[in-house]
Amino acid sequence: MLVGWHDQRREYGSLIHIDIKDEKIWIQSDGTEVGVANELVEAGVPQKDIVLGFKSPFKRQFTEYAVC
Repeated sequence: MLVGWHDQRREYGSLIHIDIKDEKIWIQSDGTEVGVANELVEAGVPQKDIVLGFKSPFKRQFTEYAVC
């Protein structure tokens, strides 16, 4: 979670939103610098098991990750 103030503006929200659907890891939102998908792959999760849900279904076909 991101909670706090930046100058005079309140900041609140989640940096990462991940769902597990149909035995796939769906990354719905990723506000990290490294990228949670990269960290999952580095930890041994196959790219075919990760869906970049924040990308449109059309654009997913051009990634190395699952299309679903």
